[in-house]
Amino acid sequence: MGRGKFKAKPTGHRHFSTPEELLAGTSARPRTFKREEAELEEEESEEEVEVDEESEKQKGTQGIIEIDNPNLAKPKNLKAKDADVGRTTELSRREREEIEKQKAHERYMRLQEQGKTEQARKDLERLALIRQQRAEAARKREEEKAAKEQKKAEARK
Repeated sequence: MGRGKFKAKPTGHRHFSTPEELLAGTSARPRTFKREEAELEEEESEEEVEVDEESEKQKGTQGIIEIDNPNLAKPKNLKAKDADVGRTTELSRREREEIEKQKAHERYMRLQEQGKTEQARKDLERLALIRQQRAEAARKREEEKAAKEQKKAEARK
């Protein structure tokens, strides 16, 4: 007898038939076992017939109204004979945006090289100013160098 709220497991109560009992047909196996096996075989044969009928039947209003459901999984693998050669593949939104972004960048860089963008104009102005400052600085250095040489020449005389 079990104690507490847990029931004992039925594993200790198993009875196994001996080979002699099996041959004699006097085993302790329930008589309904053969009937259950026969019923299972009948159900399997009926299921094969039902599978054909189910493919023809459609649930709800599917048979009345044909709806193109975009969420339905479409077959991913196409056979070579089913492929449409003339049709081009459609790009996804992300792919289209990526291509547009690359084209815009290329267009901008071409304009940048030609100096037609605002940023290019500012850069060219800054570059011209820097060149002018460097040219003035170089001229001053030349003048100072020439002045030093004159002083040295005068000091030698």
